[in-house]
Amino acid sequence: MDANLVIDGVNNQVEMETPNNITIKGILGLLMANVDTENEENVNNNKKMVKKKVISLGMGDPTAYSCFHSPDVARDAVLETLGSHKFNGYSPTVGLPQTRKAIADYLSRDLPDKLCADDVYVTAGCTQAIETALSILARPGANILLPRPGFPIYALCAAFRHIEVRYFDLVPDKGWEVDLNAVEALADRNTIAIVVINPGNPCGNVYSYQHLQQIAETAKKLRTIVIADEVYGHLAFGAKPFVPMGVFGAIAPVVTLGSLSKRWLVPGWRLGWLVTNDPNGTFKNPKFVERIKKYCDICGGPATFIQAAVPRIIQQTEDVFFRKTINLLKWTADICCEKIKEIPCISCPHKPEGSMAVMVKLNLSLLTDISDDIDFCFKLAKEESVILLPGLAVGMKNWIRITFAADPSSLEEALGRLKSFCQRHSYQQNGRC
Repeated sequence: MDANLVIDGVNNQVEMETPNNITIKGILGLLMANVDTENEENVNNNKKMVKKKVISLGMGDPTAYSCFHSPDVARDAVLETLGSHKFNGYSPTVGLPQTRKAIADYLSRDLPDKLCADDVYVTAGCTQAIETALSILARPGANILLPRPGFPIYALCAAFRHIEVRYFDLVPDKGWEVDLNAVEALADRNTIAIVVINPGNPCGNVYSYQHLQQIAETAKKLRTIVIADEVYGHLAFGAKPFVPMGVFGAIAPVVTLGSLSKRWLVPGWRLGWLVTNDPNGTFKNPKFVERIKKYCDICGGPATFIQAAVPRIIQQTEDVFFRKTINLLKWTADICCEKIKEIPCISCPHKPEGSMAVMVKLNLSLLTDISDDIDFCFKLAKEESVILLPGLAVGMKNWIRITFAADPSSLEEALGRLKSFCQRHSYQQNGRC
């Protein structure tokens, strides 16, 4: 359903359609507005008003917590390029040559076929990479296959480009693997791409080499491409290592989307990329290349001095920084899962193995006066000053996404408040069985 907006001009009237897709930032903003920082609590059997610090586990921005900070070399590299006064002008709209080469070399470390600078297009964060990918692939009657649950920006971008969205389910009991039979049933000759998010947002899954190969083989069979969202690339801390989808570019063409945001902990810098992994040359078609370049002319890209800092950031960030981040994420993921076990109305079907979030399921039959995941999250925000993302925002009603990229003490406090909230709203607490 679309909301209609009418704009009056001087001599004419234009009717515009605005997609009504739920966005993560939109619903988190509403939840924050619903927070009541003074909450009533029982203290020694006496009710009194207590101020509670707001703890947000809703947004995938770890920089809100002091334990997650970018490497010193990132700061130094930006200061160097800004102070040089050499990068105050416009950059090529596809990105600075040295930036494109640095990203190509970085991604090539894990690929069987080496990328070149011309395969890389620098974008203002991964969100612009998503918008660019869908815009250049769009055509009349096109459809795109998206995971459910998934990242809602894909559906929003598709709506603006009049691309039909078809959802395939991820299977929670199989590590949130792609239901490949559903993919085959949904696809037709107008399918422009299959979107795969690995490591998974919002589920925290990491796909095996074998499953990614099966996805590539399915895309080949359906004569379509894979859009590989790897914004959480290398943030894997379970038994399975991160395998880039580009490894299978010779089976089916792959468009890889990524950024510095998560691995380097600089989401506000808005430095992303769109990369074509295509040893067979499907994306080398001059018309396709020209289409990407012209779209980049429309969009522009990140600040020039940020781009200029990328080669040094990639080349000089030490492994110890990455290991520290991975260890911290594993620790907080473990805390999250252990605390969830203490809450009867919430279950976690698959322990996170990567990224920064996990999906948990609500058992509403154990709760009184809670109608659904939206109601749950709004009442939690008001009563406990804890922000969680309703599953409906990512395509899963009566589920919740919890972001565990937080300092351990804040995470434990937030999950403790969540437990108290669930106890207070349980049938047993209210004298009902």
